[in-house]
Amino acid sequence: MRFRLAACTLAATLAVAGIAIAQDKPPPIPPQNSMKLSAIIGTVEGRAGFLYLYSVEWNEDGYYDVIYFTDDKAKVEMKLDPVTGKAK
Repeated sequence: MRFRLAACTLAATLAVAGIAIAQDKPPPIPPQNSMKLSAIIGTVEGRAGFLYLYSVEWNEDGYYDVIYFTDDKAKVEMKLDPVTGKAK
């Protein structure tokens, strides 16, 4: 019985340690000199034919992945520079 309890405790400790190690890496974030996301979205919304924004995600490679749809139902996928707000 004690062996079983010790084994469970060890397994739980290793699992928590694994989670702690995985969280040591900071999440990818935009650079300090980047534009506000609201300003970048504003440039997308101002594009001709813009209908609605579908998604915006920060990519670990250093840009925003933006997907939006136009009034003629076309899907547009863009990679936007966080500093300039322009398409890469």
